[in-house]
Amino acid sequence: MAVPALSSAVVSGRRVMIRADLNVPIEGGRVANSQRIHAALPAIRHCLDRGAAVILLSHLGRPAEGSFDARFSLAPVAGELSRALGIPVPLKRDWLDGVDVSGGRAVLCENVRFNTGEKDNSPELGKRMAALCDLFVMDAFGSAHRAHASVHAVARAAPEACAGPLLLAELKALRSAFSDPPRPLTAIVGGAKISGKLGVLSSLASQADVLIPGGGIANTLLGATGVELGASLAEPEMYPEARKVLSGSADVLLPVDAVLAPSPDAPQRARIASIEDVNSEEMILDIGPRTAEIYAQAIAGAGAVVWNGPLGLFEVQAFAGGTRTVAEAVAASPAYRLAGGGDTLRALDEFGLASKLDHLCTGGGAMLAWLQGRDLPGLSVLNAA
Repeated sequence: MAVPALSSAVVSGRRVMIRADLNVPIEGGRVANSQRIHAALPAIRHCLDRGAAVILLSHLGRPAEGSFDARFSLAPVAGELSRALGIPVPLKRDWLDGVDVSGGRAVLCENVRFNTGEKDNSPELGKRMAALCDLFVMDAFGSAHRAHASVHAVARAAPEACAGPLLLAELKALRSAFSDPPRPLTAIVGGAKISGKLGVLSSLASQADVLIPGGGIANTLLGATGVELGASLAEPEMYPEARKVLSGSADVLLPVDAVLAPSPDAPQRARIASIEDVNSEEMILDIGPRTAEIYAQAIAGAGAVVWNGPLGLFEVQAFAGGTRTVAEAVAASPAYRLAGGGDTLRALDEFGLASKLDHLCTGGGAMLAWLQGRDLPGLSVLNAA
């Protein structure tokens, strides 16, 4: 069943509630990265241009439910939205009691997670939200994997519900990469813990042709083969599951060398060594140059590349080389290239390569859930509607 789309909905003269993903980093009271805000603009402008009264919902961070916390206020986001749209976008704090907004204007409601029942997907809270609108637009792909009141319960209770352009674009990009993709399909998966991405690794081990691991995930895979990891981050209890990943149909390219140091705080003591030469007091903090070159060659020959997670501790220059080399290889590849996850997008942005890829996925968690074939409540509720 096709998901109803905003482009086909009547919005003129109606109260349109848009669930956007405006969960952006705030530093010193200002928006540090506005990528998600700008990704939300097409849906907002579509409605404003047609004279709709727009009510915007989003979460920010992980505040305790039931009370206001200034640290998680959307006030900086309202300011950034006002600048991006060229019109004032006021922030409404006690919005569940009613929102006053005229046609062609927008208002941003304060953090949905300040409301008790948001994370529990309270039907009552969803009904209160839905009572404020004539049309609910789900455009927050980054929250689509969560059954929260502002994602799911409100859509069930709204007079009409549909998908926004960002949500549909994200799904189209993922389907392009996995529904009969150009081969070989090369998947790059980094991150601290294999346990947090076991489902997606297991899925990719059978779907992808080449699997490139990094970070603690690569360490755990190496440990499962008997490599001594010294003091490196790894999950020995996950070795049996790691071996299942290694036995999948994908060609798993394990690191052959690494950048080592006693700790992340000792970059001046970093050294490059073969993966078999890790001392007991050392940590693997990045893939080495030989590994990076092997990975780059695999990426150069790919038909499609999907990337989620850095290859090392890229925030520290001494341990950023592997992620940078892989990022440059992805940017230069003729393959269809999709990347997602906050750290991955941050690395691409820092290296000045974000614009080189075909698609940047705004929701890392939702992307991983989709890759595992899990239900996305924010999407399935629209099908039901």
